Amino acid sequence: MEKYWKVLRLFWSAAIAAELEYRVNFLIATLSSLGNLAGSLFGLFLFYRTGYTFTGWSWEAALVVLGIFTLLQGFSATFLAPNLNRIVRHVLEGTLDFILLKPIRSQFWLSTYTISPWGVPDLIFGSIVIGYAGQRLGLRVENYLLSLVPLLCGLMILYSLWFMLGATSIWFVKIYNVTEVLRALVEAGRYPIVAYPAAYRFFFTFIVPVTFLTTVPAEVMLGRVQIHWLIGAALLALALFWASSRFWRFALRFYTSASS
Repeated sequence: MEKYWKVLRLFWSAAIAAELEYRVNFLIATLSSLGNLAGSLFGLFLFYRTGYTFTGWSWEAALVVLGIFTLLQGFSATFLAPNLNRIVRHVLEGTLDFILLKPIRSQFWLSTYTISPWGVPDLIFGSIVIGYAGQRLGLRVENYLLSLVPLLCGLMILYSLWFMLGATSIWFVKIYNVTEVLRALVEAGRYPIVAYPAAYRFFFTFIVPVTFLTTVPAEVMLGRVQIHWLIGAALLALALFWASSRFWRFALRFYTSASS
């Protein structure tokens, strides 16, 4: 583990130093994040402006879901997109050979090699929205701490799904559109799951588990989640993470290196 932490520090320090050469990009990313958040708030406002509420979700409670969704966007832009979208390029250009030859697990290398600070504004804005809504709802520190467990599970679920899609590039090579489909499906998490018809709720719970990304952590933060949902989130996260590792090893059996 000490070796992996040392490698991780080297990866991220080099990546941040390289990205900070283009500091104006951070301002652009901040403005973009602010615009996206304003659009999301406006969309949510359209539902609530006439007194309508999602069943069991006040305006402030719905803001908690939106804040968690914004955090997920920041996490994706900071850690997932910069790394996992490169899997396609490594397979296409044959540079995956060099990664497989390194004395470190290839999945770890592909998942953590770089980091982008351009997702930090979303992380900040998401925290602000959650803090504001929590203050209006009278949430305590314990509420935020308890929600960290399902939130971490949600991050693991999102990572595992993204990595498995990236691994399919070994067969299909150019799969940029597939990751965009996943990103679009995750957009459904900006609203509480009860906002959707029953068929959509089933799909976003058991097919593409968007419910576990935003609604379940929000329910825990609000202190009203049922324990079986929390256990389900943890089991699903562990199962998908294990599946992503196994699927990557399976995919590598079909990889034809550039030197073959």
